[in-house]
Order: sequence, then structure tokens, then C-alpha cells
Amino acid sequence: MNNVIPAKNLAGWLTYIERLHPKSIAMGLERVKPIIDSLQLFPTFKIISVAGTNGKGSTCAMLEQIYKNAGYRVGCYTSPHLLRYNERVRVNGCEVSDEALCNAFEAIDAARSAIKGDLVALTYFEVGTLAAIWHFMQTGIDVVILEVGLGGRLDAVNAFTPNCAIVTSVDLDHQEFLGDNRESIGFEKAGIYRAAAPAICGDANPPESLLAYANQIQADFKCIHQDFDFVVNGNVDWQYVSRQVEYHLPFPALQGSYQLSNAACAITAVQSLQISLPVSVASIVSALQRVTLVGRFQTIAKAPQVILDVAHNPHAARALAENLKAIRSHSGKTIAVFAMLADKDIKGVVEALKNEFDVWYVAGIDHLRGALAADLFEIIIELLPNAKVQSFEHANNAFEQACLDAGENDKIVVFGSFFTVSCVMQTISERSKN
Repeated sequence: MNNVIPAKNLAGWLTYIERLHPKSIAMGLERVKPIIDSLQLFPTFKIISVAGTNGKGSTCAMLEQIYKNAGYRVGCYTSPHLLRYNERVRVNGCEVSDEALCNAFEAIDAARSAIKGDLVALTYFEVGTLAAIWHFMQTGIDVVILEVGLGGRLDAVNAFTPNCAIVTSVDLDHQEFLGDNRESIGFEKAGIYRAAAPAICGDANPPESLLAYANQIQADFKCIHQDFDFVVNGNVDWQYVSRQVEYHLPFPALQGSYQLSNAACAITAVQSLQISLPVSVASIVSALQRVTLVGRFQTIAKAPQVILDVAHNPHAARALAENLKAIRSHSGKTIAVFAMLADKDIKGVVEALKNEFDVWYVAGIDHLRGALAADLFEIIIELLPNAKVQSFEHANNAFEQACLDAGENDKIVVFGSFFTVSCVMQTISERSKN
């Protein structure tokens, strides 16, 4: 264990907590529970927990905006961040300050240091989760949206009892921790459900393991296309339909057809908590029109069009392909700026997107888990022998070359990892300062 006292600034604290545990990911609740007991982290505010292979970030953003529009004081904890750690902890849509985060880390570390034995070796994510809850409890919050980091059952977020839980989707990702099939992964994600509490599922074909667990604990289970649904009315609007209500709504500001499934899950959660947290239809309408989320099929420039998407598994890549098909034009080429982590299903992602790009600019990621550009090159050529592929050391190099090569009718699509999008965003930010 590292006993070095952290510097009294956020960067120092982040370096310090990153070194507390020998592994970046370690599943289990046994390390966080003694800290929760020590600090009496038993919130009285309502909690909505959101898990899922994909879609949880969008669903959290929608819930955050809906409750903010309804006049509630809302906290939101998400991960990972793209540019600043502060993005992970928000109150009423605003990032928490460096000072507030340092105070929270100090409180968690003091409690951690007072506990003897191996349990003090918290992971980075565990410290962050405890610190977020500690901050929300000091701040006076009505409702908190918690995004599960990995899986559900053994994720630190699951140490806090939700009043409502959502599983947005179940697909293959993080197999080394969650299992190599949907049944195993579904069971892990279903672990956030609670007895008699609203348990929402946005997967149209939920694994039997998820259904069985919800039934076993007698959760108030609601599944998309069965207990609630969405109906698209051409290009005009869409309807949210449940056994209780029916709403005509504008399309969400977040782009992509799959966002209607996420929106339907969010609205179902809101409906489930209407008695304790009343929300008007007007608040939902306004929120859907205003909600924003960085890196989810996000257009940040035109002529050429630049799209950022953190898609990093085959399920998300298929959604990205669907969105690109929907905006395909007869003029202009589409350039991929592509970098991934080596432990992800690179071949599955390329397979899902193999028909969407005229040229691939592949790059490495400056991270221990990053795949080499040469590895990406090899996989693309294996699946697409005639593909045009160029290799670069880093995603920022690939992006800069794409900008030089692209015409005003072209598209540049940056995807493959949060690290890829973050790298390009930093490049764009630095450009704007010069």
C-alpha cells in the first residue's frame, strides 16, 4: 500500500488513489462496505442506478436533465471522463469543483486509513464512488443518478441501494470479469435490481438469467416491448407508451435511433418514482430537447463533418453503423479515425463497420492496454483485403491527417474507445487556444 500523503490538489489526489490498489479493476463490495459503515454513508435521497453494456451514459444524461428541469436538486455520477475527472461528479448539471473533490477524497482516505488489514486497498473507482456519495450527502440532493462502472452485482455503485434500477442492454464486453456469454453477463447486471423496487430492462431480448433473478427477488420488473414501448411517427415525433400513460414527444437531442430505447427506459424510471418525485410531461419534453452527452454520435464540426463516438464493442459498433447508414450521402467519402484497447473485440467492431468507411486511419493508444496500430491494420486487411488503411502512432496524428485530407463534403468519424475520443478532443481544444 502507498502511504505517501497526496498533494493538496486534485491532480495529486488522483495520482495517489490510482496507486492504492495493485489492480485497476478488482470486483467485490468487501472493500467499500467498511468505509460506508465508518462514515455512515446511508443516503436519504432517492437513487437510480443504471447498468448496461451500452446506453447507460445516455440514459443517465436524460434522467439528470429530466429531474433538473422538474426543479429537483440532482446529483449524477458517471465514468469514465474524457478531459477532466470533474466530469464524473455533477450537481444540477455542473461539474463539482476541484476543492470539493479534494475534500471528498480526504474524507474517504481518512476513513480508509483508520481501518486495519487488506481492506484498505481501495481501487480508483471505489474511492471515486465513495467520494461522490460523500459529496452528495454534504450538498443536499433530492435524487442521484449512479452509472455502474462494470457489470453490476460486484460494482462499487451496487453497495448503495437504489430506489429504481435500469439495465439498458446486455451484450458481450469485459468478458474477463463478467463471463463470456450473455447469460453470465445478464446475471451480473441484474445484480443491481432490488426486491419490490422498480427493475427496468431496455434489452428487447433479455437473458433468462436476468429474468430469473428479477423474478427470484420479486422485483417490480418492467421490460421494453412488453411493459413499456416506443413508437416512431415518421420524422415528426415519437410516442412513449406504457400501461399507465402515453406521451407524444420530440426526438431526443442525442442522435441515433437507439436513443429512443434509452429515453423510454429513463421515462419508465421517472414514472416509477412519480409518487415521491413528481415530474410533469413538460419537464420530460424540455429535457429531451436539451440533453447533451459528449462522444455519443456527436457532431462537433461541419464541412467536413466530424463525428465523435466512444463505440468500443460490437454492440455499440452496430449502432454506429446504423447511424452512419442513416446519414450516408452520395457525395463525399467517410474517413475512420480508429484506435482501440487490445483487450476489446477489435475484429467484432471492424466486422460491424466494414462497409461504412472509404479509408481507415488507424492509430495506437498511449495506454498499457492500447492496441498497436499495426494490429488494427492487420485485422482490417484480414477482413477487408482491398481496404485503404494508413497507420499513425497516436489518434491525434491520425485525426490531424484526416483533417488535411478531407474535403468539405466528407465525414471524419472518430471512434473505438473513450481514450480515442479524449485524445482527439484534447487536440481540438489545443487548436482552439492557438
